[in-house]
Amino acid sequence: MNLNTLDWSQILSALAKVLIAYLCALPVALDREKEARSAGLRTFPLVAMASCGYLLVAANVFGSSPDSLSRIIQGLITGIGFVGGGAILKDRGSVQGTATAASIWNTGAIGAAVALGRYEIAIVLSLINFVTLRLLTPIKRNLKTTNEEKDKN
Repeated sequence: MNLNTLDWSQILSALAKVLIAYLCALPVALDREKEARSAGLRTFPLVAMASCGYLLVAANVFGSSPDSLSRIIQGLITGIGFVGGGAILKDRGSVQGTATAASIWNTGAIGAAVALGRYEIAIVLSLINFVTLRLLTPIKRNLKTTNEEKDKN
């Protein structure tokens, strides 16, 4: 392939979208990494970029056919659910990692939103996910501590 035949405007457009998906995933990735979860700084941006990439390729190959895009999105949802399932750990009746798994799923939606040009949705999903993890994690810990103290008494 000759570099002169490449459509550099398409390359730059795809690069911009993939980078936006990457950046939108970073707040969640940083939070999960800080909390030492099973998925973190590398996983979340990669999921967002891959989701974005799959939809960019699908749009290029299949055009804007709703049926084709629907099938690609369905496949992404399933595949990302599988990846998220790997973040869930069960040990002696205790289940951990569900927030990380849900965040992985959400990050896939962020990448899809960017690919479809719905940047506002990507930003809102990123912010709400991050705020949920930051604000509700301390509340969950306090509730867990309170319940453990009640169980001891």
